[in-house]
Amino acid sequence: MAAPRKQHKGRPHSRPAQRPKMEPPTHGPVEVEITRVGGRGDGLGEWQGHRLFVPQTLPGDRLMVKFGEGRADGWEGVPVSLLAEGPGRTDPACRHFGTCGGCATQHMDEATYTAWKLDMLKGILDRAGLLGPDVVMHPMARTPAGGRRRATLVAAQRGRRTWVGFNERHSHRLVDLAECAVLAPPLVALLGPLRTVLGQILADGQQVDVALTLLEDGVDMVLEGLPEPDLRVLETLAAFAEEADLARLCWRPRPGQPAEPIAMRRRGTITFGPVTLSPAPGTFLQASAAGEGALIAAALLGIEGATDVADLFAGSGTFTFPASKKARIHAVEGDPDAVAALQAGARVAGGQVSVEKRDLFRDPLPPYDLNPFQAVIFDPPRAGAQAQVEELARSTVPTVIAVSCNPASFARDGAILVAGGYRLTEIWPVDQFLWSSHLELVGLFRRG
Repeated sequence: MAAPRKQHKGRPHSRPAQRPKMEPPTHGPVEVEITRVGGRGDGLGEWQGHRLFVPQTLPGDRLMVKFGEGRADGWEGVPVSLLAEGPGRTDPACRHFGTCGGCATQHMDEATYTAWKLDMLKGILDRAGLLGPDVVMHPMARTPAGGRRRATLVAAQRGRRTWVGFNERHSHRLVDLAECAVLAPPLVALLGPLRTVLGQILADGQQVDVALTLLEDGVDMVLEGLPEPDLRVLETLAAFAEEADLARLCWRPRPGQPAEPIAMRRRGTITFGPVTLSPAPGTFLQASAAGEGALIAAALLGIEGATDVADLFAGSGTFTFPASKKARIHAVEGDPDAVAALQAGARVAGGQVSVEKRDLFRDPLPPYDLNPFQAVIFDPPRAGAQAQVEELARSTVPTVIAVSCNPASFARDGAILVAGGYRLTEIWPVDQFLWSSHLELVGLFRRG
């Protein structure tokens, strides 16, 4: 989903110089045929050597399009009329498809969608030299519609109307959601009540992010970008938490700052294997329970037979505690809130889990700290873990399980491991972000 517009405070400043707008090769409609679907879900066509990216199209579609905004690698194509329809199309699941930036591919049928995602993954891995004939590609695990348990909505007050939803694609314009085929029903049910309560506290032109996480005992909500609330606003929000039966409601002025409680009606719990935790408000969790289960199952297969395992970038313990049923786990994490959750879970795990607070980006574990482990799991943020992977490549750890939300950074890190003597043996693709271009995966690397 697109990021909200940042609010700049202080003195006005001059706008940065903008590149001159590219002039299209022609202003009238042209006929193109779509030959494939690109990495962001747009159909790709060509006219007189100019590449066009046309949304909501499929290979085999012929249509008239106009040239839109220029891109570094081509032009946006604005559809005018459809001349002939290719195979693989289905009716979108949501009325907002086409304007809402949350989904890009609801027009694809099941087979076309799955093939597109897997072809995209295979292309990235093949270009990195990771796809040998002996690599096993498991079937893609899918999060069902209505299975997304975590999302950040944008809420804005415009005159007398309160908007709650996602941004349009490549735009700061908001789509005021009436439904969502991706989000879990308890989150969708909050759209109306959110409009009502935020309409009472937001000033005209004010905007906040609403971070929602569906936990086991209710919804955890954090209002981000909210100025320090006065007594009236606190009372209004506390009453809303009661009426909406939220587990927890907090606020913070900006992302990354501590969340201040408004209504803590329940603990806010999540279970990882044998341990039930109360993570910090707004903490990172996998986007869906189904996706999380698929990732954990793949990681556990990778550590089969190991007695001592390191879990790097461990978060709040997504892999740590399920894996503790099979081996002793050393969990390493840099975020203070996540470390606190790990330490609380370690006390329940009965000596199977040790915890280390460490910034693995700036201070990665060296080989002499890694070599005692029979397996290492690492699950870094989207940018990957290049510094830590370079140390892993120099280690003697027999098995490395790489969990990634970005095939591109996975391919880069995987190539480093392969250059260091590992080989990729198995891949588990996991589709947690339904109808988007995002794909997660688990890769199993063996030394030798």
